[in-house]
Amino acid sequence: MDRPDDRGPSLAPSTRLGPAPGTRWRGPTLLAGGSPWGLLRIAPAARPVVRTWMGGGVVGSRGVLARRLVDRGLLLARPPTRPTLDELEVVVPVRDDARGLDRLLRGLAGLAVTVVDDGSSDASAIAAIARSHGARLVRRARSGGPAGARNAGLRRTTARFVWFCDADVDVGEGTAVARRLLGALGDDRVGAVAPRVRGAGGPGWRERYERVEGALDRGPASAVVRPGGAVPFVPSACLLVRRVAVGRGFDASLLRGEDVDLVWRLGDAGWRVRYDAEVSVTHPARATLREWWGQRAGYGSSAGPLARIHGERLAPLRLSTPLVVLGLGLLAGPGPALAVAAGATRRVRAALPADTPRPSVVAAGLVASSLVEGARELPRALSRAYGPLVVLGLVARATRPVGLTVLGLTALRRLRRGGPTVALAGALDDLAYASGLVRGAIAARTLDPLLPRRRA
Repeated sequence: MDRPDDRGPSLAPSTRLGPAPGTRWRGPTLLAGGSPWGLLRIAPAARPVVRTWMGGGVVGSRGVLARRLVDRGLLLARPPTRPTLDELEVVVPVRDDARGLDRLLRGLAGLAVTVVDDGSSDASAIAAIARSHGARLVRRARSGGPAGARNAGLRRTTARFVWFCDADVDVGEGTAVARRLLGALGDDRVGAVAPRVRGAGGPGWRERYERVEGALDRGPASAVVRPGGAVPFVPSACLLVRRVAVGRGFDASLLRGEDVDLVWRLGDAGWRVRYDAEVSVTHPARATLREWWGQRAGYGSSAGPLARIHGERLAPLRLSTPLVVLGLGLLAGPGPALAVAAGATRRVRAALPADTPRPSVVAAGLVASSLVEGARELPRALSRAYGPLVVLGLVARATRPVGLTVLGLTALRRLRRGGPTVALAGALDDLAYASGLVRGAIAARTLDPLLPRRRA
């Protein structure tokens, strides 16, 4: 995997900027937000221009500072130029999904497409559909998995940019989606970009759940993609990449999780990966409960093999001070929690710049905000990673309050988002994922996907 050209740590002067979701001023000196969340002190001379950028201004002469804020996820960049559709080819891996392939190729009309048949039982049906839409066909006699299929398509294309689209994804008007995603690659340091992949919806309970909490949905906020961030990875079901960045492509030894591995390797090589939530495509729910459960358990089991490559990055929980405070509140009552919160406030106050007005108030507000965020995310994380243990915790009297609290807060969040159907489906989702997580860790002989780690 190649590294980006050394063009200097600067953004083009005519690049237009804007605030990333969640970026806020904390007093006159501190900019809060980013992925992962943090505080950045802005020097007095730079504050006027940063405020201009927050309002949608262009980079101008401060390209190095703009690059720093964009890379930290505090600002979003819209490069002045973007690649054209003539520089793009699409690779579609498919296996026994003629109907989905036909729908997708209709949406991709006008684009150069290579279809990779990954060992379909009815190869003639796939070939006929590819031919009817003018797509190139690559046939693999035996299925080697999605990573290998994508790599086969990558080898048969030559364009600067390659758009991987799974056959069951509905891109709508493909040229419009492609143009928007290519805009992010106007920045020479961006190696890949992905849209939001939402559930297609429908009358069934799985379809309704997927629309609210889809397995491939990375959420409504655009972000920099990196381990430990708000968006730690993006799925390869719909991923547009710069050829020079991805090199030979995906790790074909990974039957699942190959997208996580690719994105993290891109970051390690110095490339930026973007998630553009303002562009969305859809992906259907699995047709049967058995297939749906197997999908979720499979996603969990991928953590084991990935941990053999990426180690502690696969930790199911990152325990920061706010999360510890919340845990103490659940286990030992409000007294210890308040004591830890007070200590955290003192530490944050000591780290604030000397010219911060009312530093105690600012520090208390930051800790409170982190606690609110922890209260929203911790139960979901516990239920997701340790669902079977949470359920077993209901049996013993000593751990019953914790189990009830975790399940109750998680269910309440889902009830507010989609009602009882989403809450029940989410509980099944968590159990399936957690069961696969344990199985995958055992098979890979690693504890990294099971042990929480301290957040730096």
